[in-house]
Amino acid sequence: MNFEQARFNMIEQQLRPGKVLDPDVLDTLFMVKREEFVPAAHRRLAFADTEIPLGGDAGACMFAPIVEALALQALAMKKHENVLEVGTGSGYMAALLGVHADHVWSVEIDPQLAATARENLLRAGVTNVTVETGNGLEGLPAHAPYDVIVVSGAVAEVPPALLDQLKPGGRLFAITGSAPAMSAAIHTRGDKGFRHRAVFETVAAPLRAAAPAPAFVF
Repeated sequence: MNFEQARFNMIEQQLRPGKVLDPDVLDTLFMVKREEFVPAAHRRLAFADTEIPLGGDAGACMFAPIVEALALQALAMKKHENVLEVGTGSGYMAALLGVHADHVWSVEIDPQLAATARENLLRAGVTNVTVETGNGLEGLPAHAPYDVIVVSGAVAEVPPALLDQLKPGGRLFAITGSAPAMSAAIHTRGDKGFRHRAVFETVAAPLRAAAPAPAFVF
């Protein structure tokens, strides 16, 4: 498979038509090799317009490429920012965030996924991402406050603990709600509270710690 051609096609046929036009974002997606973060069994789907399963009991998935790209564009990353990611998965989103960040702290609840992400990041030569094992929905107070927080999976609502760990002017990306109507939004900390801006609608797999309880069946 010609991965460079597939990467080009993804950008030209999925991302640009999906209104991802920021040149910095597109350059980042060219630079970070997505196929290196995809499980071997699904590598041919690395640039498909779909979530990619990562294995494990919780059904963790990589976001579809358009979701990753729109999230980066909406966050408008600046140089040398302190970043927290909740839900490391394969490590790909952390690698994207690391292109502009001073440091990315990424928290993964599944120890095996955390180990795989560390291996992927090491192989890709990413040196400014640290993967911690734990429940990222509680944040990571030891390295707060953060300029940017990214929740890499759907949640019913944004946990207050994460909002509390944003710097003034900091931005948090999260997908909230339940299928089939989920909303991706940027939450910005201002002097007098938080501003919330919806950026697109999508459907994404929930984070393990945020998965809703099973409905009661009569």
